[in-house]
Amino acid sequence: MTVYFYSTQDKYGCFSNFSRHGFELDGKYWKTSEHYFQAMKFEGTKFEEKVRIARSPKGAANLGRRRDFPLRKDWETIKDDVMRRAVLKKFQTHDEIRKILLDTGDEYLIENAPGDYYWGCGKDGTGKNMLGIILMEVREQVREII
Repeated sequence: MTVYFYSTQDKYGCFSNFSRHGFELDGKYWKTSEHYFQAMKFEGTKFEEKVRIARSPKGAANLGRRRDFPLRKDWETIKDDVMRRAVLKKFQTHDEIRKILLDTGDEYLIENAPGDYYWGCGKDGTGKNMLGIILMEVREQVREII
């Protein structure tokens, strides 16, 4: 069976990077995994902090997509690992959402994001679904911890 997620309002909304489950990582507090992910595009610059303190995950995403901020040169090679760190920390920090993730058993997890063919499945289902894949990896990691 397959578990689809996208909106923070859905049953599996906590799987979204926009879910309001903050955590500490790299010595700073992050309101959402979206804040962390987008800020790491500008690590070590004033733009990192600007993204970190954005009022909402959508605001952080919008700032992270701006190209008048200098995107780090290695971003394409490290972005998956940055996402893995954020998602793992989020589920290590919050017991209630870790339980929801573990309760999916061995279900295949798919981010049902119609406009995203990298992190999600895209409109036609042909996307890479990297967020779903990372969530399944994190599920295995937290399973081993417990």
